[in-house]
Amino acid sequence: MAGRRLKHWGWGYEDQAPSREELLRAAAGVREQLGFGGEIEDAVPLYRVELRKPRLKAPAGLGDLFSDDPYERVSRALGKAYRDVVRGFRGEFENPPDLVALPRDESEIEAVLSWAEAEGAAVVPFGGGTSVVGGVEPRLGDRPAVSLDLRRLDRVLEIDAESMAARIQAGATGPGLEDQLRERGLTLRHFPQSFEFSTLGGWIATRAGGHFATLYTHIDDLVESVRAITPRGTWESRRLPGSGAGPSPDRALIGSEGVLGVIAESWVRVRVRPRFKASCGVEFDDFLAAAGAVREISQAGLHPSNCRLLDALEAATTGAGSGERSLLVLGFESAHHPVEDPMAIALEIAREHGGAPGRVNVSAPPPADAGAEAKQSAVDAWRSAFLFAPYLRDTFVACGVLSETFETAITWERFEDFHASTMEAVRARVAEVCDAPADGRGTPRVSCRFTHVYPDGPAPYFTVMAPAVRGGEVEQWDEIKSAASEAVIENGGTITHHHAVGRDHRPWYDRQRPAPFAAALRAAKQELDPASILNPGVLIDP
Repeated sequence: MAGRRLKHWGWGYEDQAPSREELLRAAAGVREQLGFGGEIEDAVPLYRVELRKPRLKAPAGLGDLFSDDPYERVSRALGKAYRDVVRGFRGEFENPPDLVALPRDESEIEAVLSWAEAEGAAVVPFGGGTSVVGGVEPRLGDRPAVSLDLRRLDRVLEIDAESMAARIQAGATGPGLEDQLRERGLTLRHFPQSFEFSTLGGWIATRAGGHFATLYTHIDDLVESVRAITPRGTWESRRLPGSGAGPSPDRALIGSEGVLGVIAESWVRVRVRPRFKASCGVEFDDFLAAAGAVREISQAGLHPSNCRLLDALEAATTGAGSGERSLLVLGFESAHHPVEDPMAIALEIAREHGGAPGRVNVSAPPPADAGAEAKQSAVDAWRSAFLFAPYLRDTFVACGVLSETFETAITWERFEDFHASTMEAVRARVAEVCDAPADGRGTPRVSCRFTHVYPDGPAPYFTVMAPAVRGGEVEQWDEIKSAASEAVIENGGTITHHHAVGRDHRPWYDRQRPAPFAAALRAAKQELDPASILNPGVLIDP
């Protein structure tokens, strides 16, 4: 895998790592903005990482399919959750894969599965490595593991322009598949925050949610059919716009997190790239009043592409607001018609709930004399912060700032109580485990935003920022995460709206799902993967 290399421990490429001087400047800015953040620490370089020796030897008959190179193993040992980034920063890679497999086609996927089963090894499918729930870390004790990296399978294989669909290999990254679709004026229109590095197969395996807040928000909505390689044969559904023929074979694979088969390719629904766009920021004095506006907009059939509500603290943290008012980020887009009318209706709803809209920015460039407000609106500031957030977290780790999130979904009639209970529980636990200064400036931050909204409820997304306990960051976050997860489940939410289950969410996922369903899932696993080689410990136990 020659060329530009990803960082072995954090987000982005090696050549994007800030210098020490840049980190020092960043630390000063962090302390000024947050009121906390300690001295800069340096990440452990790759050459100083003490890596367990491989417990598997690559089979001679499979050529260059496998690698035991330290960089290849280390860079696939962890995901990108805060606890992963911290451990990688400190050079702690307790569960590296013993080998990395890099198949070029389905026959090589089959060869890896067959060989691993004979060796008693586990296989962990790997896309972009952006899991934030422990989905790609082989925490398997003494059992050896192979990381099956699919990024060589990265092509758009076929486009059906009449039906508006494309057949795409599972290892295609977001930018990679969009570049190929753009040549035909098309887009998949699925833009998760991990878009730069995550893959189509990863999106399907984790039921990923994209950037767009309403209508076609999840990858579920875009999948037409799926083809997967299992230890007991190929699983491929028929291409259909819809079907009532029993439980859907596609839905069984969507969200399966690699435990039933290795997703190799998928037919997905594409569309013409949008030409008409409009966006506007709306400020509210009251967060719950703003939530009422969002509910009415989501139930009005307007289908905004963006309908993200940030509480006052979240707006300030992202630089999109002053910290005194909540901010609703509204956006509309279309490939076929102007969108000023639905925007006008949405803004009128917002005004009825006490909202104060800012300037409406349309797809045409602003006039030369429009001023700085049109060039850098609250929406622009939020969008920049949204895209930069994964990079900034690496800097937070170096500065001694705990920065992490959790997300869920709840119906509208329960939201007010749910929000109050969850915020109270998390704030209390953060206060217990964080060493905040007594002067009040270093008070930890817990904020909330909506990432997606539905006619029957929102998807609240919570952010925690606090002084990190140096050397104890993982334990510190695990305590906060446990309290948050308990609050989410006890108050009727889902343990995850779009971040998947992995290994980190398993205790609460087991409580959320019906017991008969768990038994049925175990039976399917036994039929397809009797040796339990595929990502054991995720979703179900062997």
